[in-house]
Amino acid sequence: MRNNNFQQSSKLLLGSVLLATATTAMAGGTIKLGDNKSISVGVGLRAAFTATEDAAPSGDAYSKDFNIQNARIYLSGQLDKDFKFTFNTDEIWGQMDVLDAIIQYEPSKEFNIWMGRMLTPADRIEMNGPFYGLSWHQYTVPLMPSDNDPMHEARAGKYGRDDGITVWGTIDKFQYAVGAFDGVDYDGGPNVDDSLLFAGRFAYNFLNMEDNPAYYTSSTYYGGLGDIFTIGISAQQQTDGAGVQGDSADFMAAAIDVLFEKPIGNGNVVTIEGEYKAMDADLSAAAIANGDSFVLFDGTTMFATVAYLHGSPVGKGKLQPYVRMTQTEPSSDTIDSSDLLEIGVNYVISGHNLRFNANITDGDANPSGNPGTDAKTFSFGMQQQF
Repeated sequence: MRNNNFQQSSKLLLGSVLLATATTAMAGGTIKLGDNKSISVGVGLRAAFTATEDAAPSGDAYSKDFNIQNARIYLSGQLDKDFKFTFNTDEIWGQMDVLDAIIQYEPSKEFNIWMGRMLTPADRIEMNGPFYGLSWHQYTVPLMPSDNDPMHEARAGKYGRDDGITVWGTIDKFQYAVGAFDGVDYDGGPNVDDSLLFAGRFAYNFLNMEDNPAYYTSSTYYGGLGDIFTIGISAQQQTDGAGVQGDSADFMAAAIDVLFEKPIGNGNVVTIEGEYKAMDADLSAAAIANGDSFVLFDGTTMFATVAYLHGSPVGKGKLQPYVRMTQTEPSSDTIDSSDLLEIGVNYVISGHNLRFNANITDGDANPSGNPGTDAKTFSFGMQQQF
């Protein structure tokens, strides 16, 4: 997974799929192999240029950096009517690695079971992934354990994923996903009794139904689904899920998120997204100071985003300006609050599959929950999926 053998295997696998596409009838990236049997392949790319105030080596000039934020290969298949699989890769912390590896039993829309490496049920921004957010910088609030490991050691999962099992389904306008995962589980870590992390998300669509694969979400549909008003509630819990061995703390988090979207005629669309999240990881000062400790945010955070999609095309696409405000309040009196303002515009050519983004940010909020450097940034990003 982390060596040249994995990279060579990935190249061979992709090459085999591409060879098959040259000799097999395809539609939309799907290779038909017989009754109820198929394989689909796709690619997702995100790249950006970012300039940050006073972040150049001199300390008094804007840094200027180009970077690949995501380089994904999507592979999925259906083995018969009820059994499917997903295998996705991405550039994770500088090397190609397994993103998702899921065995899927899907007998009905009401009840399905996934097992393997997958997104842990959580709040909307976690379920969006980077490609389906409304703003470019949606990950500027404290994140759940599987998406919050600054040491890059995958001590509680990575990129919002973890190894475990999820049961999910849709009943009328109600959607649910509940699962159990490894969570914080590493040698020398706080979880000496090998407790599991439990996660759940429950959402109700008061108006039109959101249309996403499985229990995933999006933060805008560009008006394509009509009137949307959805409230989601999510929670995660793990005994001894934070801290260090001998000085651990239980972890618990709960969030409520809201999405409202309304077409208002002539292709114009208003979108409002918001969230409030509370996280409890009451660590001792010694555990926080310990370099081997798994530290999670303790406190509350919230954000709100307002966007307006202009119905009149500009060239090949439409403009969607937005404003996003973030506020984070740590429980500790010794840690200051933080905030961030993002003002941006999406240039939408083909929904989430092809869009550009330009934005500026001002503030010090970041995924750790602790105040970062209070600075201004400018970024220009592009994303494409097939």
